[in-house]
Amino acid sequence: MSSEYTAEAAQKAAHVINKRIGGRPPTAAVILGSGLGGLGSAVDEAVRIPFGEIPGFPEVTVVGHEGAVIAGRLGGREVVALGGRFHMYEGHPATLAAFPVRVFHALGIRELFVSNAAGGISPKLAVGDLMMISDHLNLMGANPLVGPAQEGETRFPDMTDAYDPGLRRVLRTTAGELGIALREGVYAGLLGPSYETPSEVKMLRLLGADAVGMSTVPEVIMARALGIRVAGVSCITNAAAGVTGAALSHAEVLETTKRVSASFETLVTEFLSRSAARQPSSAR
Repeated sequence: MSSEYTAEAAQKAAHVINKRIGGRPPTAAVILGSGLGGLGSAVDEAVRIPFGEIPGFPEVTVVGHEGAVIAGRLGGREVVALGGRFHMYEGHPATLAAFPVRVFHALGIRELFVSNAAGGISPKLAVGDLMMISDHLNLMGANPLVGPAQEGETRFPDMTDAYDPGLRRVLRTTAGELGIALREGVYAGLLGPSYETPSEVKMLRLLGADAVGMSTVPEVIMARALGIRVAGVSCITNAAAGVTGAALSHAEVLETTKRVSASFETLVTEFLSRSAARQPSSAR
């Protein structure tokens, strides 16, 4: 493993964040996917820390990502939000893609909400749907745990319930009571940055994928290795290649997330409020 993204490096990054937020330890973390960063503006008493000011965090390069850590109150609890990602398709190793989760763990966080923009594969999904992630397929050709085991992580983490069943129940119930339609399905993580071919989409459908994207999987693997419970939602921003015959573009991704952002933000805020009651008495 690169010495840049170790548990020790995460402690240094967490120290910088802690100094900026001063005495307000977060209890949950949120990773905001492409075009879903608007939730950051809903954080009360927010402290924004540009990635460039945090050790080990490179500048963000993808349109639709703010490039800052945002700490404050959301859903009645102290949270830290990652306004942007370090994607492997940018040339980053899987260890960096998952490094923010190491930093969250060093901050004492044991609950993570991940979000992403994804292409819909299942005919049950329409553009603009929110899909609760029930499981994932790691087709990215890499794993962030490769290399020497780091302090605090499980060498061989069990991924049976990568997305915590209890948190999924809270998310499902929350959506129902808010009147927000919430689908459920399997997310396939591919390397990118090219979109999938129609034949690749057919393969993914045969493998059991309902949606496909280029992120999230390294973060969730790292979270489970560190004992962090995970819930997640994909925003279905387009139909995957070959489903409708339409061409794909990042502009469409951003336009769709803008359209559904209000429902997404309401759902996540209320979920964070309700999931606080499910915090375990002690984290492993």
